[in-house]
Parts: sequence; C-alpha cells; structure tokens
Amino acid sequence: MTEHTPSSLIVTYFGAYGRTGEWDGRIPVAELIRLMGALDVDPQSVRSAVSRLKRRGLLAPDRVDGAAGYALSDDARQLLADGDRRIYGRQDDDAPGEQWVLAVFSVPESERHKRHLLRSRLARLGFGTAAPGVWIAPARLYDEAGHTLRRLGLDTYVDLFTGTHLGFEPTAAAVRRWWDLDGIAKLHLAFLDAHEPVLRRWTARRTTPAKDAFADYLRALDSWRRLPYADPGLAPALLPPDWPGGRSAEVFHALHDRLRDAGVAFPAGPLIA
Repeated sequence: MTEHTPSSLIVTYFGAYGRTGEWDGRIPVAELIRLMGALDVDPQSVRSAVSRLKRRGLLAPDRVDGAAGYALSDDARQLLADGDRRIYGRQDDDAPGEQWVLAVFSVPESERHKRHLLRSRLARLGFGTAAPGVWIAPARLYDEAGHTLRRLGLDTYVDLFTGTHLGFEPTAAAVRRWWDLDGIAKLHLAFLDAHEPVLRRWTARRTTPAKDAFADYLRALDSWRRLPYADPGLAPALLPPDWPGGRSAEVFHALHDRLRDAGVAFPAGPLIA
C-alpha cells in the first residue's frame, strides 16, 4: 500500500473536509498541525509538506481569522473537484459498457518533454496503451480527459475519438494488453489488507469518536483515492472472475459511510497552538 506521506495526507484532508465549512478551503497553520497530529505527523513534517505543496502551486499563504495560514489555489480546487466523482462514485453510478475513448497524440521532437507529460497524465486518468501513441479508456472518461488536457495546455497535440472495439480478438483478451490487470489487482489486494481489518474493528464498535473516525477515514481515503485512477473501471464481463476491485470498493464505501461524517467534529474542534 502507498505510504501516507504528509503532503498526500494534507491534500486528502482538503478533499475530505477542507473545502466547506467555516474556512472554505483555507486553514490556519496551528489547526493544520493539530489535524495532522491525529495521524502521527509531527509539526516540522507538516511545515515541510506545506512548502512542497506551495512549490507545486496547490497551496498559497493566507491569513485566516488573523492567523498565519494557507489556502487552496484555484488549480487545487479544480483538481479536487475533478476527483470527486471518480473517488466517491459508487460502482453502479457509471454502469460501464463497451464504448471507448481513444486518445491519439503526436508531439514534435523539439517538445518531447510534453510527450512524457501526456503519457503520464493519460496513465493517471486510467487510460491503457493500445499502441504507440494510441491510448484507450472507457468512454465515460472522455469529458474528464478533455478537461485535463485543456487545463494543461496539451489539447493541441491530441485527437480524441469514441467508438467500439471491432478487433480480431475478444475485447476481454485485448484489455489484458491495454492494461496491467495483475498490477491493478495487487493494488486492490493491498488496500484490502490494510483497511479490511479497520472496517472489522469499526463494525464491532458501538461508538464512533470523532478523532479516531477522522484519522482512520483519512488513512483509508488517502489509500483509496489513487485506485479509481489506476483502475479504469472496466465492465465486469471484461475482468477475471476473481477480480478484487468490487470488494475493495465495498470496504472503502463502508468506511466512508461509517466514519466520514463522524470525523467532521474533529476538524471543527478548538484550535491548539
């Protein structure tokens, strides 16, 4: 399972709790240190992580109720908004069929750094590789792909097409060439190993203390939020019969339903300098 780095946990906090409420995308430094302390992140690590997020253009210095703090940048807000449907959506929300979106790109050699950026962004969106310069994904990712490519100024290098697979091998066999299904399955199994025991413990508990709910929910969300991007959400008929993605989604959503709202009280608590 991916390590919970301070930078990642801070982004996850803003995605889960930090865009609404009293501060609306802003937070005092003292409060951020208090919240990350519940996840065993020390104050110096918080400050170092904030510096990295500033360099990436995700956070900007701000004053919050007269105290030193930080605010989400416009780009950060857009990134988090883009991720909401993918991360929190239930499996039945999209009901994927066998329509596909193809991204075909050509980048001049003088701008080859953009070729690498294109490949990495398409991969992060869940596209698989159909052929050199040809990437494929379920058609429901068309809008998100177009939005991302335009935001990064990469849309002039890419043509997008939608259609059906009419190749000479079954689509279920083709997707094994387009995606590393074994690697994706391992990510789901790692999530289950880390968080299924957490769900069992909470199922056995009668109360849901805010601090504990906040910490366990953020860790689960921090692990989960990468999976809907690594896994394109293929139709069940195209996947192996023992595919673990459904179970990992069930575990995340069960933790979300049990812990997310209970954890709200912890960020809303009093400041500790």
